[in-house]
Amino acid sequence: MTTLATYLQIANNQSKWQAMTAKSPDVATQTQYFEDNIGKVTSIDEFMKNSRLFNYAMTAFGLGSMTYAKGLMQKVLEGGVSSNSALANTISSANIKAFAQAFDFAANGETTTTSSTLVDNVVSRYTEQALETSQGEQNPGVQLALYFQQHAPDLTSAYGILADSNILTVVQTALGISSSTSSQSIDTQYRLLSSKVNVDDFKDPKKLQQFIARFAAQYDYNNGGDANSQSSLLSTLFDTSGSGSSFGLDSSLMLNMQGMKFGYF
Repeated sequence: MTTLATYLQIANNQSKWQAMTAKSPDVATQTQYFEDNIGKVTSIDEFMKNSRLFNYAMTAFGLGSMTYAKGLMQKVLEGGVSSNSALANTISSANIKAFAQAFDFAANGETTTTSSTLVDNVVSRYTEQALETSQGEQNPGVQLALYFQQHAPDLTSAYGILADSNILTVVQTALGISSSTSSQSIDTQYRLLSSKVNVDDFKDPKKLQQFIARFAAQYDYNNGGDANSQSSLLSTLFDTSGSGSSFGLDSSLMLNMQGMKFGYF
């Protein structure tokens, strides 16, 4: 199956796939521990000292690769989110800000972790992350597409793209931007991305899906998808590009891709 076909199979039945993931032994065990113990935490210090709870929460918010950064995250939580100058609001990371908003000890104190809304939110996010990870073991492109679907609508500027390596990879792949541009200055990268992407478009479900389709097509092309699947996928994208969206693939680009794939040019 193509990256797009697999992604759509999951995206169109998200609740079913999440339910299946939630029942997997490892996810179920970690979730049960979180649900049984998070309500006992009454302070930032207690939260940070329980690595199992902290790591679960960090993973849930797409910060699993930063579980080592306890000093930074403690400062984030201590600063809360109410002030514009709070660390969570000055770091260009939607994931860190979402984490700070969920665990707002600065505003809610000891009652922070007793909210059923908090627990449901974190568990849902963790399950989604587990689903993405499991799909990534089979096709990293599907994992990136699912991640982009979840997080791209929260972007407020191109700086947010630069702050998230997964989102940056999707955008670079979809638009044919070389990963070598990441060695350029942040300001230079910001100007480049701002000229090519309007992040507000990702709040529109239709435009979001069209961009993901563009990414999936380019991802499969870059990674040697089979000829029949590629031909079918490009035909599908011909149809979606007719909607007038800025994210549709240009027809000449698609013809060149198809011709190169099948040796026409």
